[in-house]
Amino acid sequence: MSNNRVEWIDLVRAIAILTVLYIHATDGIFIISSDAIMNYTIFSRFFNFASLFIGRIGVPFFLMITGYLLLDRSYDDERVRKFWSKNCKGLIIVTIIWSIIYALSLQLITFESTQINYAEAGNLFFSHMWYMPMIIGMYLSIPFVASALSHFDPKTINQATIVFAFLAFLLPFITVVMAMHGIQNVNIQYCLGFSGGVYGIYIILGYLVKKDLFKKYSSRSLELLAIVSFIICLLFQYYSFIKGFDFFLWYEFPFVLTGSFALFELCSRIETVRAFPLVSFLSKYSFAVFLVHNLFRLPLLPVVVGLPFTEPVKAIILWILLIIFSYIAVVIIYRIPKFGKFILYMR
Repeated sequence: MSNNRVEWIDLVRAIAILTVLYIHATDGIFIISSDAIMNYTIFSRFFNFASLFIGRIGVPFFLMITGYLLLDRSYDDERVRKFWSKNCKGLIIVTIIWSIIYALSLQLITFESTQINYAEAGNLFFSHMWYMPMIIGMYLSIPFVASALSHFDPKTINQATIVFAFLAFLLPFITVVMAMHGIQNVNIQYCLGFSGGVYGIYIILGYLVKKDLFKKYSSRSLELLAIVSFIICLLFQYYSFIKGFDFFLWYEFPFVLTGSFALFELCSRIETVRAFPLVSFLSKYSFAVFLVHNLFRLPLLPVVVGLPFTEPVKAIILWILLIIFSYIAVVIIYRIPKFGKFILYMR
């Protein structure tokens, strides 16, 4: 602990935002430069596949932090109203404001580079905003979920989570594998009800980590699970590519779940975080950086794509630039009296 903060939570939050910036930098290079995809080297292709797994860690980390911090609480009518007022109302307002900001900014950006396919430009500009309505919906439900969970043993909750994870992760995976091998239009029907789907499962896992349900598993076994999950994600993407199947790694892929969970549980066992002042700084502004970073990604793309380097090097350069510009921007905005904290949703 440092200044009453849970050090490892700040570490996970810092990792989460850095991986989000990383995947957006990688996507920016590989998607916008998609016209040249057939000319990628094998190293560039595997770099892209590996980057997708690394980048997909960020959102599960944010969701598991949410479950860890918010589900192990008691809520009554007054606390629910306060929770909604403190969290949901501000998130809704900030979402509307930043959607307007991005919509206006996209109209002001001019493109002159002939090396870039800008058919995807608008999608990239708003690509991170899908997270906002999802997390708002989760926050609206959290008090009710927390109250329900308090009546059951964590082992019982874990059993239900396994069943829901089977439905939400494994069945779609089976459908993808069948489609990859020519068995099309196989739609396995299931309903997850009020579970929150795959994102709700990540949140519940954070709660179960808080309850120390997984401490019986050795760190070595969790490290192995994370490594195996990474390798399977890498090989599955490559196999999809050589099969000519259009597959995009997303959060419902079962090995994104297992890999991110294993890493989160491993982080929860860290007692002291090195370079904690830096980690704390990265963590403090993480959500603010999430809001603003795409303002810099699209303008920087023509500059970085035009550099005489391979795609992996360009992606790393863009990632570093996004970190620098985004953190400088939020630090400046944060210091605007009566405005900075509100617009960045910092409390």
